[in-house]
Amino acid sequence: MMEIDLKEIITVSMVLFAVIDIVGSIPIVVDLKTKHGHIESEKASIVAGSIMIIFLFVGEELLKLIGIDVHSFAVAGSFVLFFLALEMILGVRIYRDDEASSASIVPIAFPLIAGAGTMTTLLSLKAEFQTLNIVFAIVLNIIIVYAVLKSSSKIEKMLGKNGLGVVRKAFGVVLLAIAVKLFAANVKGLFV
Repeated sequence: MMEIDLKEIITVSMVLFAVIDIVGSIPIVVDLKTKHGHIESEKASIVAGSIMIIFLFVGEELLKLIGIDVHSFAVAGSFVLFFLALEMILGVRIYRDDEASSASIVPIAFPLIAGAGTMTTLLSLKAEFQTLNIVFAIVLNIIIVYAVLKSSSKIEKMLGKNGLGVVRKAFGVVLLAIAVKLFAANVKGLFV
């Protein structure tokens, strides 16, 4: 039975907020704005939210099609989250994307907001939380993403470079703890 659980929504929202890392991406957004002009915050947010919700519903079926169970994907996802957390905490780049050629939907909505880490996280969360609560958490995060994209220049000036670094590292530690919990919760399912 599907029921709205505020605690689950808050937990999933925090996980997605840490993985999406929109505050940590402000320097990238500002740089894209400088290079390519106006960024369509509304369009980027709607496209990213749509990608995430669609993947939440068809991702598991896609896995079944290729013969992978949710527990295996969740354990693999915990490794991705672990390395994303290390990137955030240590300030190193482990995963590198190609340089964006324009500030259209492609570099902002995908892969910056709804990238590989976010997709992996969504399916990993689906193994532990109710789908309805995950959808609410996605919508909540997309609203935050929209607000941050709209006011990215102001936020960068307000927090400064050091402030952005502190926020990024703090969410990195949270993400690291979540990765460990996700691994521990799903590794048992591999041997059943």
